[in-house]
Amino acid sequence: MGERHAGSCLCGGVRFELDGKFEHFYLCHCSYCRKDTGSAHAANLFSPMARLEWLAGRELLRSYQLPGTRHARSFCAVCGSALPHQSEAMWVVPAGCLETAPNKAPDAHIFHASRAAWEQQMEAAPVFATLPG
Repeated sequence: MGERHAGSCLCGGVRFELDGKFEHFYLCHCSYCRKDTGSAHAANLFSPMARLEWLAGRELLRSYQLPGTRHARSFCAVCGSALPHQSEAMWVVPAGCLETAPNKAPDAHIFHASRAAWEQQMEAAPVFATLPG
């Protein structure tokens, strides 16, 4: 299929390989994604044609579907890291779980109207190479 990507969870218990191109890369600011990540947005890649192979830890994979919505997520039962899941015949891959850089820049910020109020001040925050001392 062309592009191959490796990924894993934080503890390394779940590992996978994905073969295929990413069609979209969205930074989602909806309240569901902010709660999922504990951050300003989720960064998810979407691929309708990719094949995903679980190399290790498939038994550690857990999924959650928010009732009454299309919002779902998969994660490691040990460390809680976000992992790929299938949604409407498409793989949704959290960009942060990849060990290989996607060959795609983010396409768009989505649900930007519901972004966190504090997000507007992020650009003014100081930048440190590591944890400030």
